[in-house]
Amino acid sequence: MKQRYIITLAAGLAMIGAGLFELQGAYSPQAMAQSALSDPFVGLTTDGKVVPGLFTLSETNISVTPVREAAQKFIASLDSGQRKKVSFPMDHDEWRNWSNRHSSSREGVSLKEMTPAQRDVSYDLLRTSLSAKGFKTARDIMRLNHHLGELVSDTEEYGEHLYYFIVFGDPAGDAPWGWQIEGHHLIINYVIVGGQIVMTPTFMGSEPVQAKSGKYAGARILEAEEAQALAFVRSLPPALRDIAVIGGKEGRSENLAELFRDNIVVPYEGLRADKLAPSHSEQLLKLIGLFVGNMKDGHAARKMADVRKHLNATYFSWKGPTDPDAVFYFRVHSPVIWIEFDHQGPIALRGSWGTPTRSHIHTVVRTPNGNDYGKDILRQHYEKHRDNPVHGHKTPPG
Repeated sequence: MKQRYIITLAAGLAMIGAGLFELQGAYSPQAMAQSALSDPFVGLTTDGKVVPGLFTLSETNISVTPVREAAQKFIASLDSGQRKKVSFPMDHDEWRNWSNRHSSSREGVSLKEMTPAQRDVSYDLLRTSLSAKGFKTARDIMRLNHHLGELVSDTEEYGEHLYYFIVFGDPAGDAPWGWQIEGHHLIINYVIVGGQIVMTPTFMGSEPVQAKSGKYAGARILEAEEAQALAFVRSLPPALRDIAVIGGKEGRSENLAELFRDNIVVPYEGLRADKLAPSHSEQLLKLIGLFVGNMKDGHAARKMADVRKHLNATYFSWKGPTDPDAVFYFRVHSPVIWIEFDHQGPIALRGSWGTPTRSHIHTVVRTPNGNDYGKDILRQHYEKHRDNPVHGHKTPPG
């Protein structure tokens, strides 16, 4: 029988955070990965069944040539051994084997292994693929990881360059391809099918979220996301806010869709957006846009058009207080996007492990209903080009 990760409110409290299991020794990361990857990909759903027809294979008229060229330059900058380590087939399960933990074993080539010139080319791949906001956030997460090393006097365990790149498929051809960056608090899965881009799952966070001293003093992330979410929930009429708030913050971690949770089942909870006044609908869209806006403008606009199309079926839920200095969790859940934001308990820094603070944040963005990693549009591409020798696949991969 296929395994499913079923999350309800009660079950979620029993599964809050893979880190809890790891630190208690109940379930190792290796066992979690083996269990999760042995199950065929389905995707995040509300009832175990994918809603069909949400995603279409289509032309975008948005050039992805700059990203292709940046990826080719990245590969060309590597030596033969590095090139072998960084190159994976497009349909490889390594896509799903990501972890936001600092101590995880990783594939690919790290920035630490690269020369300064190779790092510059790697950063250019990120810069070319992401929006200015997305690139700055990614780089600031790396800088804050260095800052964490400064704070705990361990820049081997935590550092700016402990981030690994993988390229899936061949960016020089016309077939689907993509890249992944993976490291502590930063994972981006970037899939290109024709002119379409899917950039999920994406994990962004940090401990701490701001550097007040050291080499990267001033670096800060997720300030706007935190502030706009709180402003939105506080602006709701009391009756609607009562619907949106589904509980208190319980323990150090609330996020449900982090590492190895590709197939979780999460029913809708909270406030359905069709109950919102137009002004509140626009506030919610603005909040969603902060996360989607890590993509380049054209691709972000296409994604936001999908979000708007399904806005009335979108739910907003909140855990925790709503006072100005609140520590909280929120979720946006629609047929086409999933966003989680969570204030976490400290791990590397001082403080009560079970008490969340604003100094440690995790965010997760996914595409529900089978299109994380671009899986659904990839399926459609393979079916469309079945037996096409130019694309090199006779049947859709399993």
